[in-house]
Amino acid sequence: MRLDKYLKVSRIIKRRTVSNEACSLGRVTINGKIAKPSAEVKVGDVLEVTLGGRQLNVRVTSVRDHATKADASDMFEVIQQ
Repeated sequence: MRLDKYLKVSRIIKRRTVSNEACSLGRVTINGKIAKPSAEVKVGDVLEVTLGGRQLNVRVTSVRDHATKADASDMFEVIQQ
């Protein structure tokens, strides 16, 4: 799944346009490497998201095309906030 879509579906970032922008500006990394919005996300990847002066590190636990609000938090585990 594309990185920008994953960030939106998992509700790490609420809007896909915002997640696309964050990726384009180099504020999102996958396994320590700056990632483009079209980068593929796989189970086990570690994402680092920096927005608004805050940094969030998460490990991808599942990849789904659609998730309810209740299920979205099951798509990742927070490593460091």
